[in-house]
Amino acid sequence: MTDARTKRTQTLTAAAKAKSQAKTKAAEQALRALVKRGEPITFQAVQCEADVSHAFLYSHPDLRGRIEQLRAQARPLPAPIPPANEQSTLVLALTSQITRLKKQHREEVQALRDAPEQAHGENLDLRRELARRLTRAGPAQLTGGGTA
Repeated sequence: MTDARTKRTQTLTAAAKAKSQAKTKAAEQALRALVKRGEPITFQAVQCEADVSHAFLYSHPDLRGRIEQLRAQARPLPAPIPPANEQSTLVLALTSQITRLKKQHREEVQALRDAPEQAHGENLDLRRELARRLTRAGPAQLTGGGTA
C-alpha cells in the first residue's frame, strides 16, 4: 500500500472508532436519563433517546448486558397524574411537540454542518488523484500530441 492509502486507512479507522465511542457515550447517557426519569428501560427506548440503531446496541455486549439487566429490574411506574384541565393537556402536547422539533432541528443542523466537511474531503481526494495522474501522464500526453 502507498503511504497516502495507509494514512487514509488510518484516518478512516480513527474516525470510525471515534464515531463508535460517541455512540456508546450517547447510549450510556440515554440509559442514565431513562433511569433518572423512571421510564422503562428497553432497547427501543435507548435507541430513541440516544439516536442509535438496534444493531449498534445489540452488537455491544456491555451496553446490551446493562440494558437487559435494567430491563429485568424494571420498577413499576407511578400512575400518571391526570391533567387538571384541557389547557394543561394542550401545554403538555405542545411541549412534547417542541421537544421533538428541537431534536429534529439539531439533527438537521448537524447534517448540514457535516456535508461541507465531507465534500471538502472528497474534493481533496480528487485533487490528489488528479495530481498523481498528471505527474504520471507527462506533458506530451496531456496536450494530445508529441510530434506532428
